[in-house]
Amino acid sequence: MSWLQKLYESSEAIDRLQLKRDERPWPVAHMAKRAHVEVVLSIDGTFRRVRALNNDESITLIPVTEASGNRTNSDEPHPLCEELSYCAKDLPDKKSKRFELMFSLLDRWANSPEFSHPKVKAVRDYLNNDGKLCAELLKYNLLPFKTVNSKGKKLPVEDKKVFIRWRIEEQDNPCSGTWEDDSLIDAWIKFDESQNKPPSKSFCMLSTKNVRIAKGHHRFLRTSDDGAKLISSNDNDGFTFRGRFTDGKDNYGKQACTVGYLESQKAHNALRWLIRRQGYHKVEDEFVRCFVAWAVSCKPIPDPCANSWDFLGEELQTQDDTSSLIGDVGQSFAQRFKRKLAGYKANITDTEDIIVMGLDSATKGRMAITFYRELTGSEFLERIEKWHSDFAWLQNYGKDREDKGKKIIFVGTPAPKDIAWCAYGNKVEGKNGIKLLNATVERLMPSIIDGRPVPRDLVEQCIRHVSNRSSFKKEKNGTQPDFEKCLGIACSLVKGFYIERRYIMGLEEERSTRDYLYGRLLAVAEKIESMALFLADEPRETTAARLMQRFADRPYSTWRTIETSLTPYKARLNAKVRGLLNGYMELLDQINCKFNADDFVKDERLSGEFLLGYHCQRKWLNEHKREKGQWVPKTAEDKDDLENESNE
Repeated sequence: MSWLQKLYESSEAIDRLQLKRDERPWPVAHMAKRAHVEVVLSIDGTFRRVRALNNDESITLIPVTEASGNRTNSDEPHPLCEELSYCAKDLPDKKSKRFELMFSLLDRWANSPEFSHPKVKAVRDYLNNDGKLCAELLKYNLLPFKTVNSKGKKLPVEDKKVFIRWRIEEQDNPCSGTWEDDSLIDAWIKFDESQNKPPSKSFCMLSTKNVRIAKGHHRFLRTSDDGAKLISSNDNDGFTFRGRFTDGKDNYGKQACTVGYLESQKAHNALRWLIRRQGYHKVEDEFVRCFVAWAVSCKPIPDPCANSWDFLGEELQTQDDTSSLIGDVGQSFAQRFKRKLAGYKANITDTEDIIVMGLDSATKGRMAITFYRELTGSEFLERIEKWHSDFAWLQNYGKDREDKGKKIIFVGTPAPKDIAWCAYGNKVEGKNGIKLLNATVERLMPSIIDGRPVPRDLVEQCIRHVSNRSSFKKEKNGTQPDFEKCLGIACSLVKGFYIERRYIMGLEEERSTRDYLYGRLLAVAEKIESMALFLADEPRETTAARLMQRFADRPYSTWRTIETSLTPYKARLNAKVRGLLNGYMELLDQINCKFNADDFVKDERLSGEFLLGYHCQRKWLNEHKREKGQWVPKTAEDKDDLENESNE
């Protein structure tokens, strides 16, 4: 129950934040529902008008009882806002029982001398004197009702399930909605408490006090239609106890770990608020796998599921204005990252409690905690820093559709969901791919939070995927933005997985390992052919790109094929730009001379290291030009060539 204790402590910290109404967690004995229709009454209970609600304004905070907030197949009514079968006594299906149940509860509230409210009385008077709500909806052509989902598709709603909310208009009171009135919210909380005073209180494990014990616990933790619970209960009629406990609903929970009603509400409302505010989750029908990290004090902390672009935010986006790999630009990234992390360290003490939790559900009604870690502030920040530093590499995410086509190129670590995409491609997209995406993200969480190695099979899968370059979609201009993104992510994983090899984000001319050198050879061969095709205005794929998969599997035999295919392109370059061809040939000679003769003739499969050599050499070539028989860095006038290197 440690997680529940931490959430309860967090709820008290949230109360001290003084948030706006729409930013707060749900109040006790309340929940949010999606209303379909808004009925407007006067303060004396006279009907005025009714209107349908659109999807954006339909979320409504409503008061609930403990039983109605947890109802599934029962007729337990909410006290104020409800479905049409509870609010309309003229509904054709004659569901009078539901109307009577709701009206009885509403009438008790309205007649309470201490906790009544004018808006409650207005709704009670309307339902008592007129209440022909079904007729009013028919008059306004709102039945049969159709709602519009988030995708813009119209879906029919069964008449009896049309949800009603109330707006009570009175002079000199701009707060007419029942869900907006803080005094009405407080009135229901106090009335509900007065109606549920147990004959004998029990010990609450969270507050360590004798209080009213919760008989039911909240749903709707991850999404508005999430019916799964973390704590579920039942009575003597089912198989819940199975002989383990002898007490049931008459002596509720005395033999088990007991949690107070108020404490349970606050803890679950805090979890819901945290998920909505800073959680990572992917939806698949009713089942959602979710990860959320928070400080018990509710101070801001880094998101462990964010990439470095999102983590550093404006600081990275304004300062990381170059995509150069000349030298080790990882040093520049590390400095910016430490400055950003210092801001968190100044706010989070070393002993601050940090919680990382993963939630998942296999069925509609039961939820499990699949990942749970408690860390101190210093441990959490240290592991976040290690993750982003060890796996930092140049990332090219292409053009961001949500950011007006802005090209996202940054040095840093990819997000777990991007690593999943790099490994499995389109298999993690769409409804059928959500389970694979969620499972992959969950496998990466111990690497981020615990500092464990990334699963080797995931690294190898990314290497295989990016090596199969022909599988990536080509744009009209011949570029492959998905390949560029996947290449950066794969290089990031290789660098972090083999951290003991001390790879840097730059061309290592002194590194003489077989795989790294073969990667450099592939990059030079690709550059020779692409430059010759560019000069001839022939936008087609190079031989090196087409044979990249085969080259990764059998480098020596494939290199002979690639080298032979370069003959006509060398002749073309020699005729047009002879000095440039000499430069390329010098590079090939330098790389070949670094090979050990026995290593060069081996035809064994290349490791992911060849991608590092390929990426760094290719980037180096695009950032240099041949001038007076030497390679020199491109100047500011060549900036367009540098930014458009992937197009060449």
